[in-house]
Amino acid sequence: MSHRFCVAPMMDRTDRHERFFLRSLSKKAYLYTEMINANAVLFGDQNELLKFNECEHPLAIQLGGNDPIKLSEAATISESYGYDEINLNIGCPSNKVQSGNFGAILMNKPNLVAKCVKAIKNKVNIPVSVKCRIGVDDMDEEKDLNTFIKKVSDSGCKIFIVHARKAWLKGLSPRENRNIPPLNYERVYKLKDEFPHLEIIINGGLENIEDSKNHLTKVDGVMMGRKAYENPFQLTKVDHLFYGMPFLSKTRKEVLLRMIPYIIQQHKAGIKINLISRHFMGLTKGTRFAKQIRANLTNLNALKEPEKKLTQIANQLG
Repeated sequence: MSHRFCVAPMMDRTDRHERFFLRSLSKKAYLYTEMINANAVLFGDQNELLKFNECEHPLAIQLGGNDPIKLSEAATISESYGYDEINLNIGCPSNKVQSGNFGAILMNKPNLVAKCVKAIKNKVNIPVSVKCRIGVDDMDEEKDLNTFIKKVSDSGCKIFIVHARKAWLKGLSPRENRNIPPLNYERVYKLKDEFPHLEIIINGGLENIEDSKNHLTKVDGVMMGRKAYENPFQLTKVDHLFYGMPFLSKTRKEVLLRMIPYIIQQHKAGIKINLISRHFMGLTKGTRFAKQIRANLTNLNALKEPEKKLTQIANQLG
């Protein structure tokens, strides 16, 4: 399956409702779950955490953790649910993740990451990928990054998603770590030159579909995060620009109308509508009645006939 265009795993964003919505915009984009702690998979409500709609394929699950045995067990369970790929989070700089000794802090422990990857590879038949940064704190972006990639790839990982920024684990918040450290796309390009046999996907600072495609002359794929969430309608161009499929013109109205049966089905199953409709806020970007539409999307739970109101909102989108 091709990683030419991916939507990044985002906490409190890429849940199963968001992914269902994104799949209505692009059939080919590679989707990722939110990061799920391996302990949650092993000891939590597995069905609630891992279930997804078949239309979401290709779909990877992103796991967080640092224990090879627990990660391999969580990966085995995830594979049984039908995920197409296991992704290991080695890039998150949040304080909570750091306190658990996983995420970006593990870039300083390539041997441990290699053990985790090897343990997972020994248990599953699907691909294993790693999402990392170009470095953390005072880590050397040249020598140390190469050492990390070499050791982890030797353990069996052939797919690396690289956020082209360092993560500063002390002094910057997770949000600041997405913006303040300077982007260094050239370092990711160089990584592909140095490890041509690996699949390298670039991440960080990608804002629009057209410009993102330019990276494909240097790397194997791109991963867009926040801008895919804030302005999702641009994903209607992905299948054509990245995968050579005929361009299928869609309107925002058509997209929302096609989502209504899913929303009503989930609502009848006990899911609050706002847990789904919150993902549509970005669909209003640039539209005439954006503020009013967002307010209406927020208040759907209180309505006796939400389907009727959703249809009115779709008509406003035009």
